[in-house]
Amino acid sequence: MKLLIMIPAYNEAENIERVVENLVQNCPQYDYVVINDGSTDDTRKVCARKGYNLLDLPVNTGLSGAIKSGMRYANYYGYDHVVQIDGDGQHDPAYIQDMIDEMERSNADIVIGSRFKTERKPLNSRMLGSQIITAAIWLTTRGRYIGDVTSGMRLFNKKMIKQFGYDIHYSPEPDTLAYLLNCGVRISEVQVQMQERMAGTSYLDFKGSAWYMMKMLFSIFLFQWCRKRIKE
Repeated sequence: MKLLIMIPAYNEAENIERVVENLVQNCPQYDYVVINDGSTDDTRKVCARKGYNLLDLPVNTGLSGAIKSGMRYANYYGYDHVVQIDGDGQHDPAYIQDMIDEMERSNADIVIGSRFKTERKPLNSRMLGSQIITAAIWLTTRGRYIGDVTSGMRLFNKKMIKQFGYDIHYSPEPDTLAYLLNCGVRISEVQVQMQERMAGTSYLDFKGSAWYMMKMLFSIFLFQWCRKRIKE
């Protein structure tokens, strides 16, 4: 199995070295690529200085554009699977083998590294928002349940690499998961532990989080029904 670890990074100069060095030391059996999404800090310089495998986007395209670029890279070089992890160091690559095992066991197309598969976290505003989106997906997919819809740690098979790489309407967001479930795509989860961000700040502040929630709920309840159904 030929697997690529894809690391979208926007302004992660303070974190990216730790993330890649962890992969190099602990997961040498896998290839990786850092996708610098038009960062305005020194993310590109850090990667260039260290000689990391880098896909350097000249402008910021957003997470969807970075993922699409990474998927096209993976398809071009003939990878069978892609694991997406964040550039902030929250995702532990030690769980990749568990995700691979789950994909083989369940014949899933996507496996999500979930914080909530077998554990429950204390309720806070971010957790509440995630659970509202989970409920929206459950309501619109005839009872299909995804516990951690906002997790950025995901394993994709070859079919999904092509869909996310070349279909303009695909984004790595919860509304796309709802759409895919209604298309018959198989999605599974495995329990993982995630670390807190060591440096930098998330792009989602309170205002951004509220706007994100509104967009996701609109798309899940209304827009997804306007999208053409893929055939499985």
